[in-house]
Amino acid sequence: MRLASAIASRGIARRKGRERRMASRDAAPLLGGIEAGGTKFVLAVGPSPREIVSRTVIPTTTPDRTLAEVTHWFAEHGPVVALGIASFGPVELDRASPNWGYITDTPKPGWAQTDIAGPLAKALACPVGFDTDVNGAALAEATYGAGGTSLAYITVGTGIGVGLVTGGRTVHGAGHPEMGHIFPRRDREDFDFPGHCPFHGDCMEGLASGPAILARWGAMLSDLPPGHPAHTYVAGYLAQLCHTAFATVAVETIVLGGGVMQTPGLLDAVRERTFALGAEYLPGRSRQQIVAPKLGQESGISGALQLAARAFEGAND
Repeated sequence: MRLASAIASRGIARRKGRERRMASRDAAPLLGGIEAGGTKFVLAVGPSPREIVSRTVIPTTTPDRTLAEVTHWFAEHGPVVALGIASFGPVELDRASPNWGYITDTPKPGWAQTDIAGPLAKALACPVGFDTDVNGAALAEATYGAGGTSLAYITVGTGIGVGLVTGGRTVHGAGHPEMGHIFPRRDREDFDFPGHCPFHGDCMEGLASGPAILARWGAMLSDLPPGHPAHTYVAGYLAQLCHTAFATVAVETIVLGGGVMQTPGLLDAVRERTFALGAEYLPGRSRQQIVAPKLGQESGISGALQLAARAFEGAND
């Protein structure tokens, strides 16, 4: 009798849970978000960018297979009234371009010139907001996390990407920011490594990204002893990147995220060296800060859902 009672109670609880979820969906339309990365796609639905009711992670395989899995998951967890995609790139962000919504000249095998927004907009029958993954994270941090009227989100991991937000809007121009490919001034002791970027050699990404560190020293930065020169070089190059963002875009806040930034002491070293480079010259110095992501691992998917919210608002203006 006890077993039967327990089974019945669980069945009632599950039914009530389903009813609550259905009631929640009836109460507010659902937004869909995709944080599209080179190794995984994070998918989520929720009534707002800060309220996720369901999420999952799928591996990034081939475009056809990945987008089919994405479509299937949203069909099961929707319907969604709008979709936001914060994607690895490079991507085409010009709405006037026939290739808007495409991942363009990416080194990711099989993904170059892939239309990601078009097929999903058609399959889910909803408006789509589309931007880079780092612009999405920057938007979320500016709105819900670190804050400020101008912010740069810098991720240091498989690559080095920079997203920029000013006045509540992500920055676009002829393309999107690619500050991870600027050329830093080489450390005076560091000229025996040609760099690891397949396009530019010793650009920022070619010197300080995770793969560059691994290719050069055979280990990740966090696994190298504190006195290893890698810590000095990487902190110095990232400080140049932060100084460049402060000096050229005049952002108030720089958020440093990504796997490499999990290295103990690296954030403090970058912060100290950045402000030393500024030499107390830059206007607005008292308002500038370098911080870790306030939203943690949620920055990317929260930004994707925010892109969905703006797409929905735009479609209903």
